[in-house]
This record gives sequence, structure tokens and C-alpha cells, in this order.
Amino acid sequence: MTASNPSFFARLILAFRVLLSAKLGAAVSQLTTDEVPSLPKPEPEPEPEPEPPPLTEASPDAALQLLGLLQREGRFVDFLEEDVGRFSDEEIGAAARVVHEGCKKALAEHLEIVPIRSEEEGGKVQLPAGFDPREVRLVGNVVGEPPFVGTLQHRGWRVTRIELPKIAEDHDVSILAPAEVEL
Repeated sequence: MTASNPSFFARLILAFRVLLSAKLGAAVSQLTTDEVPSLPKPEPEPEPEPEPPPLTEASPDAALQLLGLLQREGRFVDFLEEDVGRFSDEEIGAAARVVHEGCKKALAEHLEIVPIRSEEEGGKVQLPAGFDPREVRLVGNVVGEPPFVGTLQHRGWRVTRIELPKIAEDHDVSILAPAEVEL
């Protein structure tokens, strides 16, 4: 047997010696009452990464309906599907004006869109600690912790109202614009 792991009988003899000797009993008592050096604390386990929020699949119906409205009012899809390389800048500009006016009308009729930030683009802004990263995307050399001071590159947009027309049950929203045949 080793000294660090005495046999049962060796421990029994030691117990009797402690019982019979006051001096030895006091020494053992001091050993058991003094603070034993603590074991090193185990390394804390890293906190598990938070689970990403569950993603839900968006129904394409509302997006298709809005795209259909932009097509109807501003010929948006026609403009994007056109090969503009064969037109002059003046012709593209004239077409863009018509598309812009029609699409702006469709958006204003069915959505209210407001800027996220009220400051002028190009001006200095301060983002306090706790700013909402869904509303503000930091670009450039991002180091340190908020508050951040930077230049507003884009005010951002938020929809505060949406009122799309009701659609009939048998309406096919994937048809953005029906084909037209003149007779």
C-alpha cells in the first residue's frame, strides 16, 4: 500500500492513535477545520450560440400583387425586361420618367413609406448604445462599441401602412399583366 492510499487496517490503527493521543487529535482536528486549498475552478463552458429565430416562408401572393400594380400603373416589368442597350440615354430617360410616375402613384395609393432617419443624408449622426441594427446598417470601418458617430449615407425606408386590394379566390396573382391582343 502507498502512503496516499493506506489499507483499512492502517486507517483503523491511525484512528485509534488519534483517539488515544490528545496532541495527535488536535493536529488532525486542525487539518480538518483549516481551509483546504481549493481546487482550480473549472473553465466555464462557453455559452451555446443562441439558436437563430425560426424562419417562416413568406407567401409570394402579396409581392406578386404589388408587382402587378407596379406593372399596371408604371409598366415596371416592361421597363426592366427591355434591352435598354439599344436606346439612347434620352430615350431611356423619357421612359424612366413614365415608369417613375406610374410606380410612384401605385406605391402612394397602396403604401405609406416613411424614412427611418429624419436627418439629412450626408449629415453627422450619433447612434447610441442599444440602437436597433434592423433599422441601421453600419458600413465602413466598424470598430469598438456604441455610441457611434458617422455620416448618414441613406435615410432608410419603412412601410407604415399597406392596403393592397382584395383579390378574388380564383385570381392568379402570378399573372402580372395579361397579354394584349388587338382585334
